[in-house]
Amino acid sequence: MSMTTYCDYCNSHPEDIYNRTYHDTQYGFPLTEDHLLFERLIFEINQAGLSWILILKKAEAFRKAYRGFDIVKVARFGDKDRARLLSDAGIVRNRLKVNAAIVNAGRILELQKDFGSFKNWLDAHHPRPKDEWVKLFRDTFVFTGGEIVNEFLLSTGYFEGAHDADCPVYKIVRKQNPPWAIIE
Repeated sequence: MSMTTYCDYCNSHPEDIYNRTYHDTQYGFPLTEDHLLFERLIFEINQAGLSWILILKKAEAFRKAYRGFDIVKVARFGDKDRARLLSDAGIVRNRLKVNAAIVNAGRILELQKDFGSFKNWLDAHHPRPKDEWVKLFRDTFVFTGGEIVNEFLLSTGYFEGAHDADCPVYKIVRKQNPPWAIIE
């Protein structure tokens, strides 16, 4: 594969192994497990105002700090856990973002009761335009603005556009029937 067939972002960062690996193995790929969807949502929230490469470099520390993104465990985090997270240099130490992870875990538990899973909730609302998704997320979760929602939906396969059509990864993602492709 020549470098010119990849998406512009990868072409402009050829030495960036973190973004390249993410681009080639995760970005735009459909996710079916709730803990992975929750992880991606928390990554997107934590990226706000920061660089994506920082989040990718800290991904393992995030997984450890948030107990593998076990939704039940995170929803039960109390003051000791908040203090632990805010003192963990391996992750983004922002009170609003830490709080968002804990609150949103609880919200996902509520969605699981009503829909069976976070994925089922997403699927029940798909497809819809971006502005409607943003309103839905703002009504359901905390710390979810337009860019966070857009990137979450792009990165999990609900919106098309994660990859250019001539990118070899586009074909791999397309074969996995992401939600955007099912409605075509």
